[in-house]
Amino acid sequence: MAGDTPLMAQYKEIKKQNQDSILFFRLGDFYEMFFEDAVTASKELGLTLTSRNKEKDIDVPLAGIPYHSSSAYIGKLVSKGYKVAICEQVEDPKMAKGIVKREVVRVITPGTIIDTEYLDEKSNNYLMGIVLKKDIIGISYIDITTGEFITTEKKRTEDYVYRILGEINKISPRELIIDENSYVLLEQELKQFAQSNRINVNAGLKVRKSDEYLKKYFNVISLDSFNLNGKDGAIESAAMILDYVLELQKGNEIPVDKLIYSGSENVMELNLTTQRNLDIVSSNKENGVLGTLQWVLDSCKSSMGSRLLKHFLKNPITSKELILKRQENIGLFYDNVLLREELRGKLKDIYDIERIIGKLILGNENGRDLVALKTSILNGLEIYKLLKGNPIFEISIDKLVEVYNLIEVAIKDDAPFSVREGGIIRDGYNNELDELQNISKNGKDTILEIENRERERTGIKGLKIKYNKVFGYFIEITKANIHLVPEDYIRKQTLANAERYIVDDLKVYEEKVLNAKDKIENLEYHLFKELSLTVKEFKSELHDLAYKLAYLDVISNFAHISTKNGYIKPEILETGELEIIGGRHPIVEQLVGRENFVKNSVVLNEEKNLIILTGPNMSGKSTYMKQIALILIMAHMGCYVPAEYARIGIVDKIFTRIGASDDLVTGQSTFMLEMSEVANIVNSSTKNSFIILDEIGRGTSTFDGISIATAITEYIHDNIEAKTIFATHYHELTQLESKLRKATNFRIEVKEDEKEITFLREIVKGGADKSYGIEVARLAGLPKEILDRAKEMLKVLEERKMIIEKKVKKEQLILFGSFEENIQEQKISEPKEEIKELENEEKIAIRLLKEVELDKMTPLDAFLKLNELKRILN
Repeated sequence: MAGDTPLMAQYKEIKKQNQDSILFFRLGDFYEMFFEDAVTASKELGLTLTSRNKEKDIDVPLAGIPYHSSSAYIGKLVSKGYKVAICEQVEDPKMAKGIVKREVVRVITPGTIIDTEYLDEKSNNYLMGIVLKKDIIGISYIDITTGEFITTEKKRTEDYVYRILGEINKISPRELIIDENSYVLLEQELKQFAQSNRINVNAGLKVRKSDEYLKKYFNVISLDSFNLNGKDGAIESAAMILDYVLELQKGNEIPVDKLIYSGSENVMELNLTTQRNLDIVSSNKENGVLGTLQWVLDSCKSSMGSRLLKHFLKNPITSKELILKRQENIGLFYDNVLLREELRGKLKDIYDIERIIGKLILGNENGRDLVALKTSILNGLEIYKLLKGNPIFEISIDKLVEVYNLIEVAIKDDAPFSVREGGIIRDGYNNELDELQNISKNGKDTILEIENRERERTGIKGLKIKYNKVFGYFIEITKANIHLVPEDYIRKQTLANAERYIVDDLKVYEEKVLNAKDKIENLEYHLFKELSLTVKEFKSELHDLAYKLAYLDVISNFAHISTKNGYIKPEILETGELEIIGGRHPIVEQLVGRENFVKNSVVLNEEKNLIILTGPNMSGKSTYMKQIALILIMAHMGCYVPAEYARIGIVDKIFTRIGASDDLVTGQSTFMLEMSEVANIVNSSTKNSFIILDEIGRGTSTFDGISIATAITEYIHDNIEAKTIFATHYHELTQLESKLRKATNFRIEVKEDEKEITFLREIVKGGADKSYGIEVARLAGLPKEILDRAKEMLKVLEERKMIIEKKVKKEQLILFGSFEENIQEQKISEPKEEIKELENEEKIAIRLLKEVELDKMTPLDAFLKLNELKRILN
């Protein structure tokens, strides 16, 4: 760095320690960026790229932004995945000897952004951490804008990557930290998913003695108070991301004062595929939340309520007691419309208390935040009166009134956004501030008062108080009156015909009036921060108020939505029954109108727990199956459901396999992807699960498809006994009803006449006996010429099938090769018995077939073995 100016030498030293960040280097009223940082920032933020004095005859790129508007620029950079290091002047330039001391005071990443203005108010901004151990996966996530800190752990099974993807999708973090040893294993597996979901993924360092680290931070003797005893995966992941956050905050306090262990025993499992197939909280479409269950159910009045609702949607509960408690709370507002509407009117004026508390602790609060907090407390107290002490809303009245009064007496209702420019503190709050304000506003009057007083005291009628930039304020007296000057006057300057003096009062006033503005701003900032520290001491009571207001918002919202959409309270059972009469798809009915939606029912129990559903594509099979799953999720949230009547047993997991598409990223074909997902379902589901399978086996040949679909259906029926709906276009599977004791056939009702076929979208008992593919093609808009030709081919195939089936006298599905316009009946010769030596390939296939242990094979294993034998024979 020879030849560098002291400033550039300082910059380079600080940048060297923050290579992975864009360095915002404070210079007076600006943040400056140099070299590559300047080039990147100018491109991403649309800044003008200039240069400062040359270094080795090369211009040094330079870009800058005003510090007071930096949050918008930081927000943009972080949203694009960059880290931003904030380097501040940490000493007063007036007091500095030489170069002003500077330090990085905070590093901001996508998961640790603190300026809530640039965050989605209805979503948490999570940083997530993952630690892989031999048998356990530790998962933790933290939102430093609200103080939420949750940890859990899962068993490390063979499909652990798929389970991790499901957890990531459920939590929706902005940033993901993986312990450095596992990063190599997971980086490629998660890369595509992370990119498509705009998640930054980085390696993190495990903390040595993680349990001691957490105990020290939370100042507890044991982690038992957090229910973490023996949960090493949860402990290590929590310590890793807490250490990561604290390292970036450079000693700044964060609003995290407790750690919650979230066990999976009371939460329904919704894997990645299920979350996406059911459109629970997000959509892959450009319209985002539109067309999701969240879109249907979220009419919350506060951002805190919307965030809590989202959490409920992703984590349906499996505790009957908790579900019934929520139902009871919803019922309070469902039955009392006036109470509900008055409550929702007050909730509309509740601000984001959680994030205001976070800003207080992080130190980036302003006067408007405290006014918003005061308003929210006032509305909270009015809600308390409205509910007349109902246990649903028990809050710390005395403490909250104290906080309200603290803010009310100190902060102006029209406080400005900036905390450094005054105008925040009320008149009468502080005597010194009032005096400074008076001096600043009434300076001329004070000068006149001093001038008149000194004239009377000295008897010098020509005494004048004057001002100049060199001497400031002074009293000027002509030479003729010098003999009347009091002894306490101090000579300041001698002129040809006058003398200039100062007195103590004038000196004190001069100091006040000249520095009044700076003093007012500094004193107001000091008083504001002093008040903030006092309010921060009530964070427990404020957090409690925030959660209870959010819960009230969600519950009253459920009552509102249930009334508006015609939902009913389902009966919750411990047994495995499922009975939904007149059920409706909550999303589709909002898109097409309830009057246009065809209701359908379902009954699954110990006697009949498997439905084989047949019918053409586009006839409503998927809608029917999804609506049952969504009704189950809503019921397990405690919400009312779209049906005429419902009895719902507790479900521990919901699995779906719907649709077909190749996974081009991993190179998996439609069929391989389908079989992988089915393998996950049959290996993970229990008797208390609910399974949707749609068109399993269509990714391969017809014979293979029917064989695999049959084997899977039988396996689920005989071994798992989960409540299952199997939709298929293989009509041959309807024969399983007579073979499987708990299986029953249902079909989509179709109305036929001479001109056209109409799908009635009504589910009725019995199996479909034919396909309506050509009719679906017509609905999809294929040209008439294609449809007419298809009908000709269909007629040929059906005639040939009838001829051959009649001759062979067997009911079997026959595949045909080339089409012939004229089918002629041919005599079928009797098969002649031929004895020949087996080929080597056939001998190998037979030997392998004898070694197969069918009772130990999964459907996927069976398929792979069949495929292997087929390759040998061919």
